[in-house]
Amino acid sequence: MSKLVIVESPAKAKTIKKYLGADYDVVASMGHVRDLPENRLSVDIKKDFQPKYEVIKGKEKLVQELKEAAQDSDMVFLATDPDREGEAISWHLAYLLHLDTQEHNRVTFNEITKTGVSAGMEHPRCIDQDLVNAQQARRILDRLVGYKLSPFLSQKIRRGLSAGRVQSVAVRIIVDREEEIRAFVPQEYWTIDAKFIPKGARKAFPAAFYGDAEGNKIKIADKAQADAILKELDGAEYQVVKVKKGTRRKSPAPPFITSTLQQEASRKLGFQARRTMKAAQELYEGVEVEGMGAVGLITYMRTDSLRISEDAIAEAKEYILERWGKRYVPDSPRHFRSKANAQDGHEAIRPTMPRVSPEQVKGSLTADQYKLYKLIWERFLACQMSNCLQSTTQADIQGGKYLFKASGYTVTFDGYTVLYEEGKDDEEAAGGALPVLEQDMALKCKEIAGNQHFTQPPPRYTEASLIKTLEENGIGRPSTYAATISTITGREYVVRDGKTLKPTELGEVSTKLMKERFPKIVNVKFTAQVEEELDEIQGGKTDWVQTLHTFYDDFADTLKKAKEAMEGVKIQLEEDKTDLICEYCGRQMVIKTGRYGRFIACPGYPECKNIKKLVQETGAECPKCGGKIVVKKTKKGRTFYGCSEYPRCDFVSWDEPSQEKCPRCGKTLLKKKGKRPKLYCVTEGCGYEKTEEE
Repeated sequence: MSKLVIVESPAKAKTIKKYLGADYDVVASMGHVRDLPENRLSVDIKKDFQPKYEVIKGKEKLVQELKEAAQDSDMVFLATDPDREGEAISWHLAYLLHLDTQEHNRVTFNEITKTGVSAGMEHPRCIDQDLVNAQQARRILDRLVGYKLSPFLSQKIRRGLSAGRVQSVAVRIIVDREEEIRAFVPQEYWTIDAKFIPKGARKAFPAAFYGDAEGNKIKIADKAQADAILKELDGAEYQVVKVKKGTRRKSPAPPFITSTLQQEASRKLGFQARRTMKAAQELYEGVEVEGMGAVGLITYMRTDSLRISEDAIAEAKEYILERWGKRYVPDSPRHFRSKANAQDGHEAIRPTMPRVSPEQVKGSLTADQYKLYKLIWERFLACQMSNCLQSTTQADIQGGKYLFKASGYTVTFDGYTVLYEEGKDDEEAAGGALPVLEQDMALKCKEIAGNQHFTQPPPRYTEASLIKTLEENGIGRPSTYAATISTITGREYVVRDGKTLKPTELGEVSTKLMKERFPKIVNVKFTAQVEEELDEIQGGKTDWVQTLHTFYDDFADTLKKAKEAMEGVKIQLEEDKTDLICEYCGRQMVIKTGRYGRFIACPGYPECKNIKKLVQETGAECPKCGGKIVVKKTKKGRTFYGCSEYPRCDFVSWDEPSQEKCPRCGKTLLKKKGKRPKLYCVTEGCGYEKTEEE
């Protein structure tokens, strides 16, 4: 009896084939096979939002091969990913392959290991139509917003713009933060910081001014107030008036879910969300490990559940006991509570085989795979380890009529921190160990000074903090965050400024328009409510067509009113203006976006049709003719540098021009990258070069 198993990717197919053996053929659908065509709305609004699906362009041959394979098999199992998208792919495959959706032909794998695959194959089920309808509702909602709202934005602001149900809210959050930063007015404040030494000791410890001797806190507003206090403290004697000692227990962070994995990979590894999910997908689907063959190293990476199987907990305990000893195993296994709206169909993200350490598989993994596996492995093992114990000391120090406070701690037992500690967006300064302090102990003041500070505005979002905010507000799903961030940066609503995300003028103007005309679309609470309704559809509690009607009827009315109110209105962006003056009519030329990208044009079109290529200048002079060196692209998108006076000047280089001039001939130097980076001169007969070390 021949059996066919259809999964989404070739890597996953290869791994699963190893476990299922010769009786099974395992093939890949390469993701979605049927979808709404891109070139039209493809949703019949008048017929209860009936979608008009088609085989995705370019996949016709693959679908035909799948049909032939299905016809030649006695049984077909649909084994796409265990989430909404995976369920929808199975549903579309069932339609194309003429399979019965009521038949138990749907299997899911939480982990791609022998145990995980066997468990999945032993418990086939029919396709979950509620899960499919939740995906259809999300897809149609996004299509309606995108195809109805994007043309409006393109007409009113700039050609080629897009709007999205989740992306527009994400941009709004970033824009709102930027407005907070601009509106922020710094407030001056002062601190008085001192260092004290106990009698007979050599090392000083820090303490901060707190308030008066009665324990009332005093805020120091300016230098005059700080100087007055320092004057009163001049020549004062200091002594410890109170010592409080205690023990602090630090518990480990829970295992990863999708959002926390993306956040921690951003903080600790500098990975963007898309890079994290790519490496995680590869680790889940299976990699060739020396001595083990193809194996999935982590459980399914799209999850918001903190549940861990008892088998995994037992294996972790055994490994911890062997490697670190009994003290590092807690009295009882740790279990973590998921959020109320979490989908509990999968476990948390964990290593499929906790005994397989990162070092054991390092030689078989890419750099990204290794770094991410190490992060996941350490986080999981740490979550099943003992608390970190710290001995804390807090001391009150009196000088004259004023009080200083000092605090510190020492680690008495490292516990889980021997392996892993969670990263933070804003690292707090941690107090070090204090010397032995006793009540009434006299102290010598080694130094004391007033320090000026200013309150700081809220920070710009990073990928990690934006994902955290989206999750906390219930916007989108963890599996969509990577795509959302890629979309808003790729479409120039937001730019990366180091690790932070900063809105462009385009992002700010489009958000302002959306807030004025489509307040619900960019309303955080409304977007979260839509996500809740999608969850209710998935749970079989809400009708998906009714949800679409409720959303669209109001949206269509809002769009109609916006078109009427803004008829004939065009918003001009400042960032689209240039310093160039049209040589034919004298107007200030602007940047426009056309079918083939951005270009410079005269705003007097159609009377004046003057256009120019948009070039990115480097600020460096051409070493051949003194013209401007500009950035250029090959047909395949590779960057190179050339003279703006081409074809009159034929200077061209793969190496980036430097702002430095040659000390011999005065011409622009070029930067050569590689193992031994250097600056060099291309001027004929000069020959100057300088390595980076020099």
